[in-house]
Amino acid sequence: MLGFGILIVLLVIGSPIAFAILLGVVGHVYTLPFNVSLVAQRIFSGLDSFSILAIPLFVLAGELMNESGITGRIINFANALVGHMRAGLAHVNIWASVIFAGLSGSAVADTSALGRVFIPTMEKEGYPRAFAAALTAASSVIGPMIPPSIPVIIYALITTGVSVPALFLAGVTPGLFLAVGLSVYVYFFAGHYAPIKAKLSVKERLKAFVDAWIPLFMPVFIVGSILTGIVTPTEAAAFAAAYALLAGIFILKSLKLSDLPRVFIRAMRDSSVILIVIGVVAAANWLLTFSRVPQTVSQMVLEQVSSPWMFLILVNVILLVVGLFLEGIAAMLILLPILHPIAMSLGIDPVHFGIVVIFNLMIGLVTPPMGICLFVSNSIANVGIAAISRQIMPLFLVELAVLILITFVPSTVTFLPTLFGY
Repeated sequence: MLGFGILIVLLVIGSPIAFAILLGVVGHVYTLPFNVSLVAQRIFSGLDSFSILAIPLFVLAGELMNESGITGRIINFANALVGHMRAGLAHVNIWASVIFAGLSGSAVADTSALGRVFIPTMEKEGYPRAFAAALTAASSVIGPMIPPSIPVIIYALITTGVSVPALFLAGVTPGLFLAVGLSVYVYFFAGHYAPIKAKLSVKERLKAFVDAWIPLFMPVFIVGSILTGIVTPTEAAAFAAAYALLAGIFILKSLKLSDLPRVFIRAMRDSSVILIVIGVVAAANWLLTFSRVPQTVSQMVLEQVSSPWMFLILVNVILLVVGLFLEGIAAMLILLPILHPIAMSLGIDPVHFGIVVIFNLMIGLVTPPMGICLFVSNSIANVGIAAISRQIMPLFLVELAVLILITFVPSTVTFLPTLFGY
């Protein structure tokens, strides 16, 4: 109880999640017949995995593509496709996120990269600045759903045995559903903010496609190489980073050697935040397993919940609440060792369950009071979290509708993995 008390106190006072968990684990170990140095061993043991290398490599690939000016090409291509529609620039924002999702695999990277372009541009066209910030944050949830996806890799690491290619494929449909849902919303409720623009000519559209073929090919290259069994996810991440580096320097010629130190520093910083949390939570999970907490909780839940549907409803409620206060990856690392065995005991498809969990926790990135993407978006818009939160509530309802759909219609998630033989 000492460790749990330390954890709660540190979280309440706003301590970083990794340090709160670490000190909680250390506090509990002091009450057991173990040397506290065992915590350090368990942290490094939790990071001793070839698959974990995919995370910093995908982060690096995203940084390289962003530094190469790929973001502007993506926006131009999305504008060529949907910019002429009612609420055109809002549609461009959403579908640029779909394309950018195939490069970064991170909602925060999506919000940061696209927000710097879209928030001031949408305001100039007549959209309220708070709405532009809210839409940028809400559409960033698409990022971790469409492959490559950092949360998917972490989910596969935690659960061991769930196929990464299957999870990659399973996330495509929910990501597209969300993009379509947000597009329908802005078409009907944001069309009055800006005039409709003229449709681009065929020549202009073709030029936008030619300019965008390099970023468009990257996700096809990554996912295709994994699905065909040519490379592992980690090797695909290394190829993605090399592809981004070579494309930026030699093809686009927009990336200079002098830019690389800054890019590598950003990638190392962002990766270290994720890896520290993974290592610390690995130690916490070891402690929970030693104390038989997952087994005890599983038994209690199974005694009360016998229906897979009731369990999925319970999981959705729990994760939506947890997502209000914990960052998605941290929540996944903490809760999955408890929830996943229960789901398997109830016969729930592991791929379906994985996408439901990931989608749930990614919604948490855009819900107050602790939604990270809200803070990133506000750092650009500077309109206040309260103003963005008011604008994001209808968009949250769209995301909730998609969550309900993929929860109760599993085929929407499992269709593509089944089609490809997973």
